Amino acid sequence: MKATGIVRRIDDLGRVVIPKEIRRTMRIREGDPLEIYTDREGEVIFKKYSPIGELTSFAAQYAETLHRVCSLAVVICDRDAVIACAGVPRKDYADKALSAELEHIMEGRNLYFHRDGSNPVPVLANGGSFYVSCAMPILSEGDIVGCVASVTDQPQDPHRELPGGEVETKLILTAAGFLGRQIEG
Repeated sequence: MKATGIVRRIDDLGRVVIPKEIRRTMRIREGDPLEIYTDREGEVIFKKYSPIGELTSFAAQYAETLHRVCSLAVVICDRDAVIACAGVPRKDYADKALSAELEHIMEGRNLYFHRDGSNPVPVLANGGSFYVSCAMPILSEGDIVGCVASVTDQPQDPHRELPGGEVETKLILTAAGFLGRQIEG
């Protein structure tokens, strides 16, 4: 654990303010759920809660099945990072931060499909070699909890249509809907 040197007091309602610098660094947004842990030494630890993170092994199996049966390279993400992938190098993608463009797609709450003439959307914040072909946010009880995306390693050329079609779209929509319902249940 890393000490920040920041000290905050609890107010009369039992609240404590998490400093803006820490919220920005840890990518904690207004309304994000936090899990609270305690230990025997009296430490209180706040951890970002990822509802889809509880389905990591299930999401990994789902991604693997889409890859094997349909030959789709797939990433499944929570709101901040890739939690499961198939058809892409796991060591390069698992637990890596998402690109701002992919986060923007999630915030839009709608299906994204790469169109001819638009710039390809990188999966990861550091770029990486895979781009989003089709993506659908995972919604649970009205909240955005993550995203399912089919990806491609095609070169970044805004005038080249990425592969895909109606079947790919329906598979991604179905996966996102199914995972969202698993979280609710």
